[in-house]
Amino acid sequence: MLRLVDDMDKNRFTIFQSLTLLRMLALDASLVDPEYSDVPSAKLDVLFEQLEDVLAEGHRALIFSQFTSFLKKAADRLDAAGVPYAYLDGSTRKRAEVIDSFKSGQAPVFLISLKAGGFGLNLTEADYCFLLDPWWNPAAESQAVDRAHRIGQTRNVMVYRMVAKDTIEEKVVALQDSKRQLISSVMDEGAGFGKVLNADDIRELLR
Repeated sequence: MLRLVDDMDKNRFTIFQSLTLLRMLALDASLVDPEYSDVPSAKLDVLFEQLEDVLAEGHRALIFSQFTSFLKKAADRLDAAGVPYAYLDGSTRKRAEVIDSFKSGQAPVFLISLKAGGFGLNLTEADYCFLLDPWWNPAAESQAVDRAHRIGQTRNVMVYRMVAKDTIEEKVVALQDSKRQLISSVMDEGAGFGKVLNADDIRELLR
C-alpha cells in the first residue's frame, strides 16, 4: 500500500478504502472477513462490561459508531442479553418513533450512526456516551456527544472514547490532534477529508 502513496492523486480512492478496512479490523475482524466470525471483538467485550455497570446503576447510554455493520453487532449482543435498545442510522424509517422509544424510557440504550445522529437530536435523557471508533473529523464526535449536553441536562455526562491499542485508531487520534484546526475548516467548507491528508500523513498512519 505504501507504493500507492507515491501517487496520491491517482490512488486516493484505493488508499482510503484500505484505511477504512484497517479501521474496521480494529473494531472486529469479521467485519472484513466473515471467516473470523468466531473471533470475539475485544472492543465489544469492553463496551458490554462497562454497559452492564451503567445500566445496573439506572443510567442511560448513547452508543455511536461510524460503521453500521458494527452497530448491528452491538445490537445482536443487546438482543442476546435481553436489553431493550433503540437504533438509528441513515436508512432508519419512522425516525421520530425510534427517538421517542429512547426518550420515553422504553429503551435504556440508543445505538446511533455517527453521521445520522450528529444533528437535530436532543437526548438529555442519556448521561453516558460511548464513541466506539474515532472519526476523521473530531467535530463530528463533538456534535454527537452534544446530543446529551443540550439544555435540560441536569447531570454530569460521562463520555468514553474507545480506542484500540496498537491499531490505526491510535494514529487517527494523533492525526486529529495535529490537524484539528485544518480538518474542521475543510469540513465546514464541505470538502472531503481526503483533501486534508498528504502523502506523509498516510505514511504516518501506516507506520
